[in-house]
Amino acid sequence: MDSYREMDPAHQVPDGVDERTVRALGALSKALETTERARGHLYGFHQLTGTADFELGDAVRLLREAGHEEQAARVERDIVGRNVIPGHWTFQMIEAYNSTYYRPFAGVEHDIVDELVGGRDHLLEARLKTIRRTRHHPDHTATPPTS
Repeated sequence: MDSYREMDPAHQVPDGVDERTVRALGALSKALETTERARGHLYGFHQLTGTADFELGDAVRLLREAGHEEQAARVERDIVGRNVIPGHWTFQMIEAYNSTYYRPFAGVEHDIVDELVGGRDHLLEARLKTIRRTRHHPDHTATPPTS
């Protein structure tokens, strides 16, 4: 198609690469993007749990100021600084996720994109942009402006 010629060369499908391969790489990329989102939620969990732990420190202080030493001591002893799963704080969960799952997944995705299409990312999305944009509309340009 002529409209594909307007694409940034970095997003053009290399000669000899079929549509099934482009779709397969799009699915692989989408799966990695979903993993990125899951990883973001894990970081959110980490930050929220850490914030809650510091807020517990405030609760302990306030319980003591209100004269509830026994309850303050219980919260401090049983909850403040507690592992979220046996032997792990949330940062350790992130480290394990990154080393066991995320980095190997990202590495495999990178290697396969490199092997099959010379490292050209987002070929499916670039094709969709070409199909869905309104030609000659100033807000639907094929490529970024050159400076």
